[in-house]
Amino acid sequence: MSCPFTNAVNSLLFFVGGTLGALSTAKIINRKLLSNSGGNVTEFSCTGNPQVLVAGGAGYIASHTIVCLIAEGYDVTIVDNYVNSNAESINRVRQITGCERSRIRVYECDMCDPKALENVFRTSQQFFAVIQFAGLKAVGESVAKPLLYYENNLISTFNLLRMMEKYNAPNIVFSSSATVYGDAVVPITESSPTGNGITNPYGRTKYMIEEILKDWYKAQNASKSIVTLRYFNPVGSHPSGKIGEDPSGIPNNLMPFVSQVAVGRRPHVNVFGNDYPTPDGTGVRDYIHVMDLAEGHVAALKFIEKQWIQTKQESGQYSVFNLGTGSGVSVLEMIKAMEAASGKTLKTVMAPRREGDIATCYADPSKAKNELGWTASRNLQQMCTDLWKWQSDNPQGYTSA
Repeated sequence: MSCPFTNAVNSLLFFVGGTLGALSTAKIINRKLLSNSGGNVTEFSCTGNPQVLVAGGAGYIASHTIVCLIAEGYDVTIVDNYVNSNAESINRVRQITGCERSRIRVYECDMCDPKALENVFRTSQQFFAVIQFAGLKAVGESVAKPLLYYENNLISTFNLLRMMEKYNAPNIVFSSSATVYGDAVVPITESSPTGNGITNPYGRTKYMIEEILKDWYKAQNASKSIVTLRYFNPVGSHPSGKIGEDPSGIPNNLMPFVSQVAVGRRPHVNVFGNDYPTPDGTGVRDYIHVMDLAEGHVAALKFIEKQWIQTKQESGQYSVFNLGTGSGVSVLEMIKAMEAASGKTLKTVMAPRREGDIATCYADPSKAKNELGWTASRNLQQMCTDLWKWQSDNPQGYTSA
């Protein structure tokens, strides 16, 4: 499955019964069948599209996901307080999709404020699903400010779940992370142990929220559908270069830092550790194109829709999926790939290992392939080409506009 706004393909794709097919006049699976499958379904706008609340919708992964949601026939309500995002990303999403303004509604809202969040639910149509991207996410900052991370990430989620209960929003897709696996043995499967060896408060909040969602699901008598997506290392951007990763301050992740060096914003790339037991001595990670990741979120919603049709909305389930490529790439390999994409030679400086870093981490994504019909299709070259398009067109990020 690929997002239609990333290429010139005229027909959309949809997932039904483990196969891919062309979408013509029907939307996603079969919305009419879904709405007539039993119960009182009101999660549809005047367009006939399901309503999806995207929490943290102005962020990096969320903005790319919204492009795919619009393409695949969902209408979106965005909630964001812009603490670590930029409202310009939403304007760019509108440009890419060309959709009617009413299909993307925006609330500036702090989810830690229950009254402000309730106003979103109270003034919106019933949501078919929520995608929870919202939260603070800088690993280093979480170590320095653990209480801030625990307070923000947990309270915002508590408030969201309470509003979902009160306003009968039946489904949630949670944006989790491979950090919950700690130092698990590779390749990492969904049955690999979680909660052990997590080195920072950010990762622990992801693990805690997963545990909270499990308990919440049980308490709802399995009437909710919850899909937790554990993804690995997102990189790249939409191929238009209009949206991309725009971290505040010094980037915490490798590739935004590398791209800023390539565009001249920073003098060199620090390589933290070159004595790991890997082929070139540098850390190996599972890098995934952000558009593949965005399509994974859409696949999760379709998975929920399919289940609703099969059960006539009488039961849900709790599911976990890894989203990754299934192979690892080293730090030096990533830097070389960015040099090829940008046509620039990048200065590197070897630095000591960082506390908590592990040598190798990559996913086994076979469950997502088998159950969601999803695989990562974009290669390392495309990741870096698209990243360079974003960074070269927007050297200062969204403030370049």
